[in-house]
Amino acid sequence: MTGAPHEARAIPIGRPIGNTQVYLLDPLGQPVPVGVPGEIHIGGDGVARGYLNLPQHSAERFIADPFSAQPGARLYRSGDLGKWRADGSIEFAGRNDFQVKIRGYRIEPGEIEARLAACAGVREALVLAREDSPGDKRLVAYLTAADGFDVAAAREALRAQLPAYMLPAAFVVLPRWPLNANGKVDRHALPDPADVAVDTPAAPLSAEQETLAQLWRPLLRLAGVGPGDSFFDVGGNSLLATRLVARIGQHYAIDFPLRAVFDAPRLAQMADAIALQLASQHADALDELLKQLDNLSDEQASAQLQHAPAPVGDSPILG
Repeated sequence: MTGAPHEARAIPIGRPIGNTQVYLLDPLGQPVPVGVPGEIHIGGDGVARGYLNLPQHSAERFIADPFSAQPGARLYRSGDLGKWRADGSIEFAGRNDFQVKIRGYRIEPGEIEARLAACAGVREALVLAREDSPGDKRLVAYLTAADGFDVAAAREALRAQLPAYMLPAAFVVLPRWPLNANGKVDRHALPDPADVAVDTPAAPLSAEQETLAQLWRPLLRLAGVGPGDSFFDVGGNSLLATRLVARIGQHYAIDFPLRAVFDAPRLAQMADAIALQLASQHADALDELLKQLDNLSDEQASAQLQHAPAPVGDSPILG
C-alpha cells in the first residue's frame, strides 16, 4: 500500500499498489460504502495459493474472487477491518476477530478505545464485552488515567461521538494493567465492575435514594451509584428497565410504570417519583377508607379502624 498523507489525523494504510486489488466487504460479501467498516480482502498477483499443509485454514482465508473475470482468481481474507476514505485511501479500523455482538448490534471495541484514548486524562483504554450474568452482555471500558480523571466527562465525550449502543455500560479506572507472563494485558484478570468502586457519589444518598440504590446495584452490577447517576448511563437498557420496574413494584408494593424510568432516569429523580406515587397511593387509600366510614355508625367505624391494615413502610417525605 502507498499514498498515506502526512497531515492525516488517523493514519491510513494507503492505496493498493500495482497488480493488487483491495475490497472492503460486509459479512454478506458485499462492498461497503465510504466511511463504513468492512473486512479487507486482497486480490491480484501477490495472493498466495494458501497455507502450507493447512487445508482447513486455507479454505477459510483464501476464497474465490467474485469480482475477477480471471478463472481461478482468489481473494485473501485478512481479518483486518478498514474504511474507505474520501480520498481513496484505506483507514485501518481494527481486527475482525475482536468484533462483538450486543443486542443485535455488531461493535468494534477498537473504535471505542480510540475515542476513549482521546479523552482528557486517559492514558490507555481497553473495551471488553462482558457477560457476568447469563444473557446480560455489556460493554465495559477499562482504563488507566491521570489523577483527577473525570469519568462523567469522558462518558459525555463518547456520547457526542458514538451511537448509544456503543457506549460502555461501566468505566473501571485501574492504577495499572494486570499482565500475563508474556507482558501483555491479561484480559481474564480484569475485574468485574461490581467488585470495583468506580464513581464516588457527588453527594451522600438520602434514605429513600439508598433504598432505591440497593435495587440498582445488583441489577447493574455496580459497586456504587450517586444521586445524579442516570440509569441508562451506568449500564441500564430497556430490558434491565423492565426488570427494575418489577423489583420496584415488589419492594414498594406499587405499580410503577416503565415510562417513569425513562422520564426520571437519575437515581434522585426516580426516588422522588416513587415517593410521589407512594404518597398518592396512601392518599387514595385514606380517601376510600373515609368514604366507607361515612356510611357506618360510630360503633362500626371504630371496629373498622381497629381492623384496618397497617401501611406498608414509612410514609415518604420529599426533601
